[in-house]
Amino acid sequence: MSSYETAREQWEQGVKRLDDAYPEQVPTLERVTRAIQNELRRRLGGAFTLDELVDLYDEGTGWCTDLAVEEAPDEPFAWDARVVADAAFGRYARAARDFAGGRRIS
Repeated sequence: MSSYETAREQWEQGVKRLDDAYPEQVPTLERVTRAIQNELRRRLGGAFTLDELVDLYDEGTGWCTDLAVEEAPDEPFAWDARVVADAAFGRYARAARDFAGGRRIS
């Protein structure tokens, strides 16, 4: 089971990988990342906590890869969960009820 701190580090690396992507890959990577964020919204509903997001992350990101393949079937660079899943979780964490600029509100 991941702690929030461990998951946050992985998510921040995903956002960095997305930010550092080749310019010609960015539109596809952003599209896939948004699709994963939309699925996170569907799975977690409205208000959620960072612990709930970490729990979902701990269940695995295979579904993120499946969604990436579906969204960009001819662009395997967009299937890397270390980029698209981690970036989506990292961005989505900002909407958690207990998120405060990278820290968790106790």
